[in-house]
Amino acid sequence: MKLALAATMALIGCLVGFNSANAQGVATKSTPTTKILAIGTINPGFEQSQVFAVLPEEVRETVGLYLDGKIEQWYSLQGKPGVAFIINVTDPAVAHEMLEKLPLGKAHMMSFELIPIGPLNPLRFLQGMQPKP
Repeated sequence: MKLALAATMALIGCLVGFNSANAQGVATKSTPTTKILAIGTINPGFEQSQVFAVLPEEVRETVGLYLDGKIEQWYSLQGKPGVAFIINVTDPAVAHEMLEKLPLGKAHMMSFELIPIGPLNPLRFLQGMQPKP
């Protein structure tokens, strides 16, 4: 029960941006980037018909990236057109270059917000995970 409570508190701390280690004056270990979250949306000024004309090639090349292990997961955005990819790279510049080579990127029809992600750092504060003094 205590472990579940600690895990819940660590997750809440992460979600609201509270860093309990800094609040306590404890040095924290930085979280390594292990993936890139790429959120892609269609740029303003393009008609749906223009996007649909490019879409078959976009899908083929995206499937190729998935089969090559470069895209780990892909999702649709809820409430608006777009995609979310979990990309198996650690450098946003590498992710940007890869996505710009896709047909919608070449046509400047889609832009991506690239967010480096990694392990849930507040989990380090679970009992037994704190650094030794």
